Amino acid sequence: MQGLMTVFRKELADNFNSWRFIILFVLAFAVSVFAIYIDAQYIRQEVSETRFVFLQLYTTSGQALPLFILFITFFVPVVGIILGFDAINSERSSGTMSRLLSQPVYRDMVINGKFLAGVVTMAVMLASIVLLVAGMGLRMIGVPPSSEEATRLVVFLVTSIIYGAFWLGLAMLFSIYLQRVATSALASLAIWLLFIFMFAFPFFAQPGQGQLGLVIMRVSPITLFWQVATLLLVPGARTLEQILQSGGLVPSSALPLSQSLISVWPHLISLILLMVVCFAISYIKFMREEIRST
Repeated sequence: MQGLMTVFRKELADNFNSWRFIILFVLAFAVSVFAIYIDAQYIRQEVSETRFVFLQLYTTSGQALPLFILFITFFVPVVGIILGFDAINSERSSGTMSRLLSQPVYRDMVINGKFLAGVVTMAVMLASIVLLVAGMGLRMIGVPPSSEEATRLVVFLVTSIIYGAFWLGLAMLFSIYLQRVATSALASLAIWLLFIFMFAFPFFAQPGQGQLGLVIMRVSPITLFWQVATLLLVPGARTLEQILQSGGLVPSSALPLSQSLISVWPHLISLILLMVVCFAISYIKFMREEIRST
C-alpha cells in the first residue's frame, strides 16, 4: 500500500503541476462561464415556469441540445486521453520505468497508482466545473437547489467521473500496447472521433435508417453518457430516442428521482463495465510484459 500511495502522490503532483492540466483547467472554466452567460436570457425567462429551476443552469440553451451537457460529453474524453496516452510508454522509452520497478514498488502498484491519480485529477476538475456553474448560477437566479436537484447533480458528477475513467483506461491501454507516444495519442483520438460519429449519426440519419441509428447509439460510450446526463438533468426526458423522435421537445411532466435513477441504471452499468474492461486489459498486459533496463 505504501508503494501505491507513493506512485499516486507522485503522479497526482505531476498532473496538477503540468502545463497541459493548467491549460485544460482554464479552458474548462472559460467554457463553463460562457455556457452560463450565453443563455442567461433563457434561464431568466423560464425561472417561473418549472419546478427544477436550478437544473436549468446545466440544461437551458434555447436549443434541442443543452450546451453544458454537450461540452462535458466531448470535453471529458479529451481530458482522459491527455492524462493517459503517455502514462506508460513515455516512461518506458525514457528508461524511468525500469528504474522505478527496481525500487521496492510492485508492478500493480505502478499502474493502479497512475490510474487512480488520473481519476482523482478528473474528479477535481469536474467537481470544480459543476460547483462553478452552481455558484455563478445561484448568484444569477437567486434560487438554491432542492434536495432532489442536489442528488441529481451528485449522480451526474459521479457518472462523469466514471465516463472519464473509461477514456483514461482506453488511453492507458494504447500507451501500454504501442511503443510511440504519438501513435498512442493518435489511436486514442481516432477512437474518440469514431464514437463522435456514432453519436452524431442518428441526428442526421434518414427516416429509413432509424433502426440502424438506434443500434449505433447503444454501443457508443458517448451516447451512454449522454443518455444518463439527459435523464438526470432534464427530469422531463425519458430517452434520447424520444428526444430525437420529438424533434428535441421534452415532455413537461417530470419523472421522480427514483424513476430517473431506474432509467439511467442500465446505461450507468454499461459505462462501468466498459471502464473495467479497458483497465483490466491494460492491467493484464502491463503485468505480463517485459521491461528492460536502459
